[in-house]
Amino acid sequence: MSQSFEQKQLDQLNTLVRKIADSNRFYRRKLEQAGALEGFRTLDHFHEEMPFTTKSELADDQVAHPPFGSFLTYPVSQYTRYHQTSGTSGRPLIWLDDQESWQWVLESWKYTWRASGAQAGESAIFAFSFGPFIGFWAAFDSATQLGIRAIPAGGMGSADRLRFILTQKPTYICCTPTYALRLVDIAEDLGYDLADACVKCIIVGGEPGGSIPEIRDCIESGWKTARVLDHHGMTEVGPVSHGDLERPNLVHLVHDQFHCEVLDPETNEPVREGETGELILTTLGRYASPLVRYRTRDLVKPVSLPEDPPERFALEGGILGRADDMVVVRGVNLYPSAVESVIRSVFGVREFQVEINQKTALSQVSVRLEIEG
Repeated sequence: MSQSFEQKQLDQLNTLVRKIADSNRFYRRKLEQAGALEGFRTLDHFHEEMPFTTKSELADDQVAHPPFGSFLTYPVSQYTRYHQTSGTSGRPLIWLDDQESWQWVLESWKYTWRASGAQAGESAIFAFSFGPFIGFWAAFDSATQLGIRAIPAGGMGSADRLRFILTQKPTYICCTPTYALRLVDIAEDLGYDLADACVKCIIVGGEPGGSIPEIRDCIESGWKTARVLDHHGMTEVGPVSHGDLERPNLVHLVHDQFHCEVLDPETNEPVREGETGELILTTLGRYASPLVRYRTRDLVKPVSLPEDPPERFALEGGILGRADDMVVVRGVNLYPSAVESVIRSVFGVREFQVEINQKTALSQVSVRLEIEG
């Protein structure tokens, strides 16, 4: 790493340690284990001595110390935001933020808005029901801070939401990739031309798709005037990365807000450029509810860019899959996102379902397709 960036990251990391060492019981134990209650001497010291944090560890901690766990830095009365994970991997994880930490989340999301080309005075529709999981809450709040008119579109059926979009003509839409495709199908069924919506960019997140060329092409061809920009984040971590409209195969990490590592999930050693590994994140400004060396389980492929210093890296292909989603079929590692990429390359496929039968010695994969017409 260049000395300037390494020192900046180390300074941010040690500021985090000073903020949390005394009052955050969860991380005080880990810092004691690392011998770093006073901070880290170098980033190598941090990598060698600081233990990882896992989602199951956090969930167990909330069971042991209900309802919020022992990883809050401040008294509960100081927290103003409540979110929880979607619960797809089990018991939902509750996450709280105070005003300062929530602002850090919003600043992280603004990187995505800037990557989309958004300007004050434009508008964005959020095709999302605002429940307790973080979803596009941060996108909504950060948009208003940038002068973007934020239009909620929850509480509607898809046909009504589509008509709402055609009436409002937003510059941007925020939704999941599959929902963007769903609206394309509904528009075709109802005879609407999505070019009339005049959407400039669709920011997608919540699932793989925005960085899968076949899915991105389906969305852009269906919406006609809109480009697709991928976004990646998690409730417990915040907004992590954003796509690149000029180089859509790349996703850029928000290095100013995170310390990022990519490690082999089996050996915990750093991977080389172009190799696949697990993304490990440390939040450098979310002091009220920090995460240090968090195992995201997201599989990524780091690549360096000529315009960036060597310590920064982008992700080729975005989130490639999850370490805990991989299925081994007859000796082949199979990821759901790879299956979807192949299926979406076939014209006329609307919906699909993948079934994996592992009842016999040889696993079998079957795919059910719903075809247009």
